[in-house]
Amino acid sequence: MPLFSPKQTTISARALEIEPFRVMDILAQARALEAQGRDIVHMEIGEPDFPTPAPIIAAGIEALKAGHTHYTPALGLPQLREAIAAFYATRYGVTISPSRVVVTPGSSGALLLTLAVLLNPGDEVLLTDPGYPCNRHFARFIEGRAVALPVTAATQFQPTAEMIAEHWSARTRAAMLATPANPTGTLLTLEQLQSIYQAVAARGGTLVVDEIYHGLTYGCQAETALALNDDVFVINSFSKFFGMTGWRLGWLIAPEAYVDALDRLAQNIFLAASTPAQHAALAAFHPDTLAILEERRAVFQTRRDYLLPALRELGFDIPITPEGAFYLYAGCDRFGLDAEQLTQTLLLQAGIAITPGADFGRFQSASHVRFAYTTTQERLEQGVARLDAFLKKLT
Repeated sequence: MPLFSPKQTTISARALEIEPFRVMDILAQARALEAQGRDIVHMEIGEPDFPTPAPIIAAGIEALKAGHTHYTPALGLPQLREAIAAFYATRYGVTISPSRVVVTPGSSGALLLTLAVLLNPGDEVLLTDPGYPCNRHFARFIEGRAVALPVTAATQFQPTAEMIAEHWSARTRAAMLATPANPTGTLLTLEQLQSIYQAVAARGGTLVVDEIYHGLTYGCQAETALALNDDVFVINSFSKFFGMTGWRLGWLIAPEAYVDALDRLAQNIFLAASTPAQHAALAAFHPDTLAILEERRAVFQTRRDYLLPALRELGFDIPITPEGAFYLYAGCDRFGLDAEQLTQTLLLQAGIAITPGADFGRFQSASHVRFAYTTTQERLEQGVARLDAFLKKLT
């Protein structure tokens, strides 16, 4: 007889309660179908289809050749922190001390650090629904609680000061929003941000603003929440506008009083962001790189201007013209299938990959899907043609 009984698998409640990131599951399904010979039009993944700009790649190669493969300080490469601060001065006219810049492994690292430094177990953070799905899971990971703010087209899928007041409780410590937003692509003006900031500050809370789609705006300029006050947390990334998704590099601008705690958290959670990636990112702010990125921004706008009316013509309900990011959040009620069913059916029968609304929350999620225009114009046109043919079969 064995001395000990076989060990049973015990998974933490935390891990069991964190839901899958559905878009990644859909991408995996799509890749499996492609491996079987199927042709799939990808409109699910929020990743620019352009390669990382050549100047950034060249800087990364030079960093490797120069032996820049050792740890940096946990807060980031000093030169990069300075470059990020200088970017805010040039782009927004906002003066930021480099000491407030925290370089992280992707914006995910910044989001996790921010919630970890703000929330104790049981504390609440207000989040929009629909919104970026990982935020509520980060809150759960650190034993906090995400409280949903249901948003609709009536407020351009963005929160308001009145919503903050309505949902704030004795346990609320922060409110988090995104501008431009995922999945809706909508923005807040500086005046709207100011109103929300005042509602949060009046209750002794902290405002956290996700600005990772800054740079990808169409017909307008996104305003940074850093213009409001020095006690706002702002998160950004090299993934979206700068096209460095796989390099896994982001940043956080934090109030000075939190930097020491963030340093200690970063040391223990991930030690430091990738050193070669940080050296490569120094080239992201060069004029020649920014010129390339501006050309790509114009391409994204052309894609939006094609796909938006095309989807509306097919019967999708998109009441707000998104001014940023690269998404269209579309109502699909009229097609007789809920969003999960429609997404699966389109993938398996029409070869089109999109994301169901359930990835972004629970409010009206069964009646919405997200399209990402992160593929070429030709592929978008093929996708619309397939959608047209498929939807005609439903009616």
